[in-house]
Amino acid sequence: MLHTHSRDGIRIIKMRRDPANALDMDLCHALATALHDAGRDAGDRALVLTGTGGVFSAGVDLFRLLEGGEAYVRPFLDALDGLFAAAGGFAKPLVAAINGHAIAGGAVLAFACDVRIMATGPGTLGVPELRVGVPFPRRALDTVRSAVPGRHLREAVLGGHIYSAEEAERKGLVDELAGPQELLDRATEIAGDLGRIPARSYALTKRCLAIPPNGAEAAAIDGEIAAVWQAEETRAHIRAYVERMLGKSSR
Repeated sequence: MLHTHSRDGIRIIKMRRDPANALDMDLCHALATALHDAGRDAGDRALVLTGTGGVFSAGVDLFRLLEGGEAYVRPFLDALDGLFAAAGGFAKPLVAAINGHAIAGGAVLAFACDVRIMATGPGTLGVPELRVGVPFPRRALDTVRSAVPGRHLREAVLGGHIYSAEEAERKGLVDELAGPQELLDRATEIAGDLGRIPARSYALTKRCLAIPPNGAEAAAIDGEIAAVWQAEETRAHIRAYVERMLGKSSR
């Protein structure tokens, strides 16, 4: 279902579930657990998530949903919500290497990542949930809203448009395109670069981006931010930055 390995401090998780890496309860739980484990492993500075063949993920396993009936739906939605929460709340850099089709829940999973690199070729990306006939779960819609530029949001969500890789890059749904053979190397390169950012500063800033600017949680996090600014570890990073960028040493 998942194949995991590390390369130079970057953990790579590859989805391998038939058919088409479709999201059922088992895959949602497995991915959420893998993200949790990667977040706790001090040896991994960042994570790359990808699929197999020509599919990143075709979204919710609709056949499993129909077979499971009403009793399956609520626990599945809870598992799906847990996956999107784990991806969106992953404290380290998280890069999607979209190797092919990323549809519906598969696209939402990609949107939960910090950076999205998509392979050139026949792969498509989109969130056609309304075309399928289901409303967006709240967290899924929040994830889409955070990633899709505002001028294209209604087209993507209400129109359920499916984009080619070139369209997705042009409209800002993905950050960059790469050839299929170069995709994983490029995603790993980007993850490695982000992984060199001090981990506490990255994690706190990522949390700030995900919360309303004037809510109670925003006020509560101010103390954590101040503590990081005051830390000796941060002073060491500042000294190194000044010396590297300005060629000046500082005590």
